[in-house]
Order: sequence, then C-alpha cells, then structure tokens
Amino acid sequence: MNEYFLLELFLSFVVGGLVVTCCTLAAERFGTVVGGTIGGFPSTIAVALLFIGLAISPQAAAEATTVIPLIAGCNGMFLVAFAILDRRGLTTGLGGALGVWLALSVGAIMLEVHNVMVSLASFVALFSFSYYVLHHHLNLAPAAGRGSRTGPASLAARALLSGSVIALAVWLSQVSGPLLGGVLAVFPAVFLSTLFIAHRAQGAAFARSLTRPLMVSGLVNVVVYALCVRYSYPALGVLRGTSLALVVSLVSAYGTYAVSRRNADSTCRNRTATNGGDGESVCH
Repeated sequence: MNEYFLLELFLSFVVGGLVVTCCTLAAERFGTVVGGTIGGFPSTIAVALLFIGLAISPQAAAEATTVIPLIAGCNGMFLVAFAILDRRGLTTGLGGALGVWLALSVGAIMLEVHNVMVSLASFVALFSFSYYVLHHHLNLAPAAGRGSRTGPASLAARALLSGSVIALAVWLSQVSGPLLGGVLAVFPAVFLSTLFIAHRAQGAAFARSLTRPLMVSGLVNVVVYALCVRYSYPALGVLRGTSLALVVSLVSAYGTYAVSRRNADSTCRNRTATNGGDGESVCH
C-alpha cells in the first residue's frame, strides 16, 4: 500500500456512494434511463487511475488502462446475468451475476492481455452480445419515474451502504494477492450496489429495467474515460489529464443517454402497439 491509500479509500467511499445514491434517486424520480446513465458515469475507475498516476507515474496509469475495455465487457455480462436470474429472487440474481463475472474476470486476468487493440476487440464482442441479449432477447422496457419521496435517512443509508461496498472492494484489491487484487480492482461495485438498492426499494422489474441503460452508459463511458487517460496522462500530467478525461466522458455520457432514450422510446412504441396501449403506462 502507498501513502495515498487512505485518501483513495476515502474518495472511493464518497464518490461511489454519491454516484449510486444519485443514480437510484434519479431512476425513481425521472425514470431508469436517466438513472442508468448517471450510474454508468466513470467513478471508481477514475479514482483508481488518478491514484495510480499520483502514487506511481502517469505512464503507469496509462499502461493500466490496457485491460480496462476487456474487463468492462465482463461487467456487461454481470448485468446480463442479473437481468436473467433476478426473476428468481434478488439472492439468485446477484449471486449468479457475481459468479459469472468472477469466472470471466479471472479468465481475463489470466490471459494477461498486453495489447489494447485486443482488449478493445474483446470489449466490442462482449458489449455486442450483452446489448443484443438485453435489448433484443429480453426486450426490457424502461421504467418511468415513480415520484417516490425518499427521506434523508434513507438517502444516507444508501450512500453508506454503497460507499462501504465500493471502499471494501478497493481495500481488498490492495491487500489481496496479484491475481485476486487485479480482479477486485475492476469489481462492478457500483452496479452491484445500484441493483441491490433498486430491487429492495422498487422491486425486481424496476431493477431489471435499469440494466440496459447501466450497460450502455457504464461500459461505453468507462472505456472512453480509460482511453482518454491512456493518451492524456503522459502528455498533460495527472491532474490536467483527469480533467480532460472527465470532460470527454461528460460528452460521451450525453451521447449514451441519447441512445438509451431513443431505444427506450422504440421499446415503448412496440409495447404499446402489441399491448393495445399498455406500454405507455410503463414507459412514460
């Protein structure tokens, strides 16, 4: 562990808890498309790369991005497994998703990918498969905001729970061995916390409807952020490189929101035509 570790742990707790809380609150009030887009914005990966750059070097942080697209693809499979299995209960949904993710991530780490183009090609394949399953096979409809009034105590509990899960994953990634540490460094803690809270607060159907916008936003924006860090850190330094990567990710996030919104509208129109108008009550 390095001299920045406690600060990294604290920021992971704060940033992760804030993102998950904003994601679940926005989903409940404005719909799952908005909430999923927020939940997919780079958070823990941004903190991790920042501290690699500070503690080791900007070049080390840039090199660490090589495997991120591949692992992001594995995180997409986590969402697919949850969407399929959560109909059998929250424990089965999250447990099965974690099992699928662990198997894929361990395999990915053991491959020791050193070529970013191979990592990107793997990401495209896994993203395409995940997108096809969620959008075409499962055809998950977006859920409209329900205008729920979440009190301060509930929001604080969400932030505490999600921040603790994320900070625990960061801590374990530092104290574990090289293989397990590498796996836990890309643990989908934000997805896990978000889906757990959404399921408990709004039910299985609502949580499952979050998976598609979470996947589009979380996978694409994380990869965009990582690639920006890969080239901006060596050229601009850690702080300016982080600022540029965050700005680029904001633009990317808007693009993923537009795609998710368009797909949601298409799904709702299809549901309405099939069900004689019932789709509108679910989607809008």
